[in-house]
This record gives sequence, C-alpha cells and structure tokens, in this order.
Amino acid sequence: MNKVAPLWTPSKVQTTNSRLTEFARWVENRVGKKFADYEVLHTWSCEPGGEFWDCLWDFCNVVGEKGQRIIDNEDQMPGAVFFPNAKLNYAQNLLKYSDDTDAMVFRCENKVENRINRTELRDLVSRLQQALADAGVGIGDRVAAMMPNMPETIAMMLAASSLGAIWSSCSPDFGAQGVLDRFGQISPKVLITCDGYWYNGKRIDISDKLYEITSKLQVSKSVIVPLVRDEKRVATRITNGITLEEFIGKYEPTDLHFEMLDFSHPLFILFSSGTTGIPKCIVHSQGGMLLQQMKEHQLHANLREGDNLFYYTTCGWMMWNWLATGLASGATLMLYDGSPFAEGPETLFDYADQEQFSVFGTSAKYIDAVRISGLKPIESHDLSSINMICSTGSPLAPENFEFVYTGIKNDVHLASMSGGTDIGGCFVMGIPWHPVYMGEIQGPAMGMSVEVWDDQGEPLSEGKGELVCTRAFPSMPIRFWNDDDGSKYHAAYFDRFDNIWCHGDFAQWTPQGGMIIHGRSDATLNPGGVRIGTAEIYNQVEQLDEVEEGLCIGQQWEGDVRIVLFVKMATGIELDEELEKRIRNKIRSGASPRHVPARIVAVDDIPRTKSGKITELAVRDVVHGHEVKNKEALANPESLELFKDLPQLQG
Repeated sequence: MNKVAPLWTPSKVQTTNSRLTEFARWVENRVGKKFADYEVLHTWSCEPGGEFWDCLWDFCNVVGEKGQRIIDNEDQMPGAVFFPNAKLNYAQNLLKYSDDTDAMVFRCENKVENRINRTELRDLVSRLQQALADAGVGIGDRVAAMMPNMPETIAMMLAASSLGAIWSSCSPDFGAQGVLDRFGQISPKVLITCDGYWYNGKRIDISDKLYEITSKLQVSKSVIVPLVRDEKRVATRITNGITLEEFIGKYEPTDLHFEMLDFSHPLFILFSSGTTGIPKCIVHSQGGMLLQQMKEHQLHANLREGDNLFYYTTCGWMMWNWLATGLASGATLMLYDGSPFAEGPETLFDYADQEQFSVFGTSAKYIDAVRISGLKPIESHDLSSINMICSTGSPLAPENFEFVYTGIKNDVHLASMSGGTDIGGCFVMGIPWHPVYMGEIQGPAMGMSVEVWDDQGEPLSEGKGELVCTRAFPSMPIRFWNDDDGSKYHAAYFDRFDNIWCHGDFAQWTPQGGMIIHGRSDATLNPGGVRIGTAEIYNQVEQLDEVEEGLCIGQQWEGDVRIVLFVKMATGIELDEELEKRIRNKIRSGASPRHVPARIVAVDDIPRTKSGKITELAVRDVVHGHEVKNKEALANPESLELFKDLPQLQG
C-alpha cells in the first residue's frame, strides 16, 4: 500500500488536552518513564507484570480495595487471574457520583422523553435493591431482562449487580425461542420485562410471547415494566407476575448496600450472536468489564465527567453494557429506543443536536444507511459538540469514512472499533493522538497485545492473517456457563494457537500502523486456496449506487470453492447483464481478479443478526442444504428462504 493522506489529524491542542495525554504524563511521574509516542506507550502497556492495569485502576479512581498482587498465572490463557486480592462492586463504581446532574436522558420513538438525575437514579436503585433482595436475589443468582434501552433497565442492572447477582439481557424483539435459548441456559431467579415496545412507528404488543416464555422459564418473580402501559393486565396473566409499581411500591429510598466482590466475580452473561447452534453463554467479571470499559471510555474516547455519551444499541448487544459503564466516568448516558429512522434519517441527529452529544456511537450499517438516504447532517444540524463518532458492528467501508467527514462533521475524531461480545470491548480502536486514514482502524487498544499471524503462527507485519492477542487481559471471559471442564471456552479461542487468543477475525496491518478487518475468519473465502476477506468485496460493490447491500459466500463447487455474491438492489433497480458486468469490473479494478465472483444473484433481503451483522454462515448453510440451527439469532429469519435451491447456483 502507498502512503495516503489522512482524513483528519488531531490538533496540538486536542492532543495535549486529551485524557490519553493526561494518563501518559501521570504514568511518567509515577514510574519514571518517558513516552515519546503512542507506540512506546502501547508497548509499555503490554509488558509483563501488568503495571499498566495497576496504574489504570488508580488513574480512573476505581472504588474498591485493589490488593497487593496485580496478576497471577499471567502466562496462562486461559488461567490468568487479575487483581486476585481485590474487592469491589461494579454498581458502586457507576453510582459514585451523587449530585443532581443528569445521569440519563431517554428518548423513545413514541415521543416519550425522560430525564433522571444521579440522586434520582440512586433512589430508584435503592428501592429496586430492596425489592430484589426480598425476592431472594443474592450473590451468584441470575437476573434476566427482556427490555428496551430505557433508564429502568440500567437501574435494574445496577440493583442486581449491587447485590452480587449476575445480569443478562436481550431486547424485546427477540422471538420466544430465542429468549428461551438464552435465558433457559442460565435459570434466572427474576425476569424483568415490558408488555410491549415501539418500533418504526408501531406499537408492538408482546404479551402473547411473554405467556409462552414464562410458562417454560421457571422464575420466582416476573416484573413487568411499563412501556406501552398495559402492564397490569399482562402481570395478572403471568405466573408470579407483578408490575414494577407493585414490586417497589412499599420501599422508600435508603442508603445503598454494595456487596464487596472478587475482581473475577461474575457480573454479566452475554450471548454469542452466531447461527451455528444455541448461543454461547459468555460470563464476564466485575472488575474486568469495569476496568476494560473505563480504559476505552477515558483513554480512547476521551470521555470526561459531564460529557454526553450516546451509543445506538439494544439491550441484546454488548454495546449496551459498554454504554452503561459510562456512568463510572461521570458521563450522562443518552438513551434511545426504537428505529433510528423512526421519523427519517435525521432522527438521531435531531437528538444529538438538541442534547449536545459529546460522543456519537453507532453501527457501520447505520452510517451507510444515512449516506444512501441523501441526508447530510453537516448542512442541517448543529453537531459542534460532538468530539468523536464511534463505529462498530462490522467493518466501516472506505466510502463511509469519507462520508462522515463530508456529510456529517469535518472536524471530528472518527473511531472505527473492533472487538466484541467475547471480550466486552475492543482489540483495536480509536487513538486520540493519531490521524484517521480512510478504511483503517487507527491501532491497537492500550493493554491489548494484538498481532496478526499467518497459518504457521508467525507474526505478519504486512499481509492478511489471523488477529490474535498474545498476552492475557482483564476482560477475558471467566468461563462459559454450563461448561464445567472449560472445553467449550478453550475451543472457542485457544485451539488454533496454544496459549494465544485467536479472535476469529481476518486482518492486516497498514503502513500507517492501523488495521483493516477483512471479515470473520470462518466466513473467509478460499477460491483456489487463496484467502479473501468478504469485506474487500463489499467495499467495492457497495460503492455502486445501484446496489444497496451485498453478501458473499464460498460455494463448494467441482472440488473447489467459487465466490457467490448476493446483492440487494436499490429501489427500482434490476440486476441485468450490463450491471453484472459493471459490478465485476468494479471488483476487479478495486480489489483484484481473484475477488471477482463466479455468480452474482439479486435477492430481496439480506439476513442479519439482532445486532445488525450480516450472516454469511447462515446463508452458506442454506445454499449447501444444511440446517441453520439458531434462526432465533436473526432479526429477519424469513429472508433465508430467498437463498434456497436457487437455479443460478446449480450450474
């Protein structure tokens, strides 16, 4: 690759005033080292002994007893244990600010608006804590929630974690079987849910679904939270059902109690979103989630007390947990529930303008959808308060990097990020000291010893390979639920390379020190024995105005693999011979002749998970006549029928 001009470069003032600079200078005074640039700082952060994580605890003012030891068994993955003598509580750290400034601002597409300050939040958590305790919830019990992204959900999570319980959540648009596939594995003591939700201008009643779920999921209490406000009727029809008002009605706010827990005590159970079987139950720790996400917020997103933090997410995506942890840095959480296009593509930008967001987080797909819509918020909205735009969920295409600067805001730090549910955070992400280059993630996150390896386990400075992490980090999962011997956990990350975390991303370093993610390794195409990332094809074909979206698979054919490209056409466009030729020429010139698909097939829809990721593996299974085992993970499972027995793929 040739050197390219950056899209954005931080000013000297921005660099000097960043939290990352504050941290570097603070560490220099503490340990007597000098950090000339980010590479030196990052290298130090990954050194044996965990000195970085020790410093981070103090710099971020973590509430708790740190203990004397930083890490035991640090050369073992899995097996490393961070802060083995520490005692802390995640909820206490999120509730350590107790003034009357806003803790959360909530918007729902049905026009409901709500604000809750930090004192009001503590009072609500206190009442919920008492109610949960009286319902028998204690250390190690599971509290599950099928809830919208609203303040009551975060308050419930804080109340549960304050008691040492383990929280797990999904969004109310999940099907009944999808909920049972998740919560049925963890046997929750309490289920928190709503009686309905709003999406795309419609009120969605979920009472029938709730009856099915609660008849099969044995819980001691089902708490119904008002959203469409028919919760009394729903609660009376559900075994052990009770409304939120009845649940907390007799309790007055009092001093909060926080169980002091081990650093590695379970906090969250998150679920994999794949379609290859029932979801994996990934158990994350109190301290690991707190420390990892405070690091990302403060050192990478430059988050400060009083900033307004927004991420468009549901409670079924790990970015909801990431967003919630912003309270620990003194941020105000900007919550939104519903369609991001409820009133058109301007919906979220109206919110950002009115509430003066500091950080605007969303998915790569959303940025692409805004670009396609023709909206240019740079011309229609006051976004002067936004310092950073974060993007994750899938690789951000180069044209969408450019659109952020030409169509949204020309002087913003655009931080494409990649990590996942598996680690509750990021391996590579935004770096406030570095320029932003088109199509590139800026670099490795602090404390994450990220490398790219070839098939023989040798590090690559250029070329494509497996994204790995060579040293332990605090937010590694504690374990998988119901995996007593650890075999499923080991198989998920450590079978490929011994004692090395292999994340399953196909990646490469750039000459600028950044990273490009080419897609998931298990979806990588392999025609003629040459590995090709699907994102390389998407980046080309989705530049064409006629194509709304693409999905690639490798089809087994005549003893080899051939590339098949499915395209969802823009409104009013049909795929004809001339357009097929243009698509192939675009891929050939923009990627390589090896990337050119053998077949191009138009489809009406592209299947994606609840968190918005396209599902190449599910389509590949359908094309090859295999069963898709976890359709409940999909937002639009009916779309899989479009890929069955296609005549275009028979010859």
